[in-house]
Amino acid sequence: MKRISYIYGIAITAVSSIFLLSCSDMLDEVPKDFVSRANYYQNEADAQGALNGAYSSVGPDFYGITNYLMTELQGDYLNGRGSQAPISIVDQVLNQQNIGRANANWGTLYSAINRANAVLDNVPLIENISEEARERILAEAHFLRALAYFELVRGWGPVPVKTTESKDLSELSSPREPEAVVYQLIIDDAKAAEAGLGSVQNETGKASVWAAKMLLAHVYLTTENWALAAEKADEVITGGPYSLVSVSVPNDFYKIFAAETSPEDIMSVHHSDISGSAIPTYIHMGSNYPYNYSSSGFFAWLPDTTSFIGASWDDNDLRKPFNLYREFQNAAGNWVSLPSTAPVLFKKFITNSEGLSIYSVPVYRFTEAFLFYAEASAMADGAPSALALERLNMIKRRAYGYAPQAPSPVDYPSGMSRDEFIETVLQERAYEFILERRRWWDLKRTNRVKEAFAEVGKTFIDQRMLWPIPESEINNNPAITQQDQNPGY
Repeated sequence: MKRISYIYGIAITAVSSIFLLSCSDMLDEVPKDFVSRANYYQNEADAQGALNGAYSSVGPDFYGITNYLMTELQGDYLNGRGSQAPISIVDQVLNQQNIGRANANWGTLYSAINRANAVLDNVPLIENISEEARERILAEAHFLRALAYFELVRGWGPVPVKTTESKDLSELSSPREPEAVVYQLIIDDAKAAEAGLGSVQNETGKASVWAAKMLLAHVYLTTENWALAAEKADEVITGGPYSLVSVSVPNDFYKIFAAETSPEDIMSVHHSDISGSAIPTYIHMGSNYPYNYSSSGFFAWLPDTTSFIGASWDDNDLRKPFNLYREFQNAAGNWVSLPSTAPVLFKKFITNSEGLSIYSVPVYRFTEAFLFYAEASAMADGAPSALALERLNMIKRRAYGYAPQAPSPVDYPSGMSRDEFIETVLQERAYEFILERRRWWDLKRTNRVKEAFAEVGKTFIDQRMLWPIPESEINNNPAITQQDQNPGY
């Protein structure tokens, strides 16, 4: 059997004996079928199996509902209900239930890191494997470790850094490292992934060279290395096998998310139609209010229409009716308004009237490369170039149903200052990536958190900028004490 113990946020995996013996034989025979750490890594199949474990941790386990509600509900355009309401009350620290949710995310990420470390430690020693397979598997492990640390450093600040597998309790001691150290590891890992990965994996649920470039662009943008961020985004735009989906009506956006093979999907986490991502359950009304006979839920995430998604959002932007709805079709086929308790709800991720459902959670999609480039190049150059403006306009044109490559009546004008242009890019990002885990991180990295929340009548306290270090980590990691805890907890 396989026993997994989660200790201090790190998964310690023990592969124990596997054998079939009668009761009498157990007393006097040595097990002949024995799987241990020493003899597990024998061939490519073993290496791939270990890598799949890392994918599971940083994939469906992390890109699930617990992570989504902790990031989305700390945005300025929605509010939580029920047990999730305190996440949206940003003038208070998290309560115990939501501290537990933050702790769960920490544990999942360190599980992914430890599993990636196991691959990186052991796969180089395998003899019965092709060099091509070895290089690919190691590159994917580097990507997954980089992605996990990127989530950790943005959410918790300085964090323990582990670059080898932890096999027992004696190997858990690790101090919080400065953010600069963590980011350098992320960049080194992402570069290793970029160098070792082929053009495109068979599945968008796996890392590719293009996903590695997007991660590098994202990290460089976050650390204000503008020129390199623009360079990596440009490489994806000009060299990748992707294209923007054409849109003429709101439901055309389902082609981006609901299609099995979308030309915009650089990397995503694929949930099955049985298990789903759980997101529809949290954003939808109860069973009495189906959206065109869609799945039911308990509307735990309510749009805040005093924010940018309210009256200031142009109704002609097709992303608005794709993301929000105010009426539903009842069993008689009549359209009726949502109740006054929830007059508007989120629509993205909900099955539509044509039966299109979204089971994939985007990690990186092609649209973002254009917006990465626009922001980064304008910051690097001190003003928006013609190319930066064009790439920003391509995304806006598509949003209004125009062809992305041709000038349109909705184009942003030239002549904007750098600051005006950056504000415009961030607004486009806000519209484009609703419920895609971007808004909170965008506000944080651009130092706009308090300003944005003030615009919706909220006071954001400094203690909410970082999530709390789990008490189990403080209690059991010898290199960390209560003095290392983030402020407020």
